[in-house]
Amino acid sequence: MPNLSIKNVPDAVVEKLRRQATRNHRSLQGELMALVCRVVNEPAGREGAGGPVQPSRGGTKTIDQIAAEHRARWKEPFTQGPLAVDTIRADRDAR
Repeated sequence: MPNLSIKNVPDAVVEKLRRQATRNHRSLQGELMALVCRVVNEPAGREGAGGPVQPSRGGTKTIDQIAAEHRARWKEPFTQGPLAVDTIRADRDAR
């Protein structure tokens, strides 16, 4: 697989990319791959000969997107089942 290199990137841009990668639970390399793949796949007809490009690893959703999907799926909080705090205490007390 070919490699790409971007030279002379301003420090402020690198720092923003690092913060974005951290928010998305990715490495800087993973975040750059996700961004490049998203940009390449957005406009119609720009996929290239092999079809749409996919990131090699890592997710493509932010925590906020996942949380919004869960809130939409489960509109009411769970009222049955054990509380997480009770499960954690029981596990801790069993040691």
